Amino acid sequence: MSEVREKESRLKVDGAVSLIELHETVEYILPDEHYDHPVAVIECIEGIPCNPCETACPVGAIVVGDDITTLPVIDPTICTGCGLCVAACPGLAIYLKQQHHSDGLSYIAFPYEYLPLPEKGQAVTMVDRRGQHVCSGTVVRVIKTKRFDRTAIVHATYDSAFYEDVVNMVRL
Repeated sequence: MSEVREKESRLKVDGAVSLIELHETVEYILPDEHYDHPVAVIECIEGIPCNPCETACPVGAIVVGDDITTLPVIDPTICTGCGLCVAACPGLAIYLKQQHHSDGLSYIAFPYEYLPLPEKGQAVTMVDRRGQHVCSGTVVRVIKTKRFDRTAIVHATYDSAFYEDVVNMVRL
């Protein structure tokens, strides 16, 4: 199987994009240790008609453009980390990240559409793009507002050694 077909089958069949695929796109930008606040990370790699992230961003940090099949690009220097794009993305492909949040911990905020919702202070298992356990984490807050259209945003901290790998959580 060719590398291109192999990539396609991972996303289309497995339902999860790999880090290799993300690194091959110019649109994937992971904020590094220089950012002192969470920044949106977009893991959208398919050119489908979609632009809610661009319209949700109050500061214009996300650009899709006139052709809404263009992949969104974020300018992390403009992003304020408000999280409106996280809840707006119908593909659940955006989250906020900060590499060095505190004392060896990274920070992530991600969409969470399961019940019951986790609670502040709860220990959870952080998972990768395929749902595999990566490390333990702690929920620092859960936001659920009408503005987020019933999509809760879970904020958690976890070991910085797994900064790029972690994208979500499961309850312990």
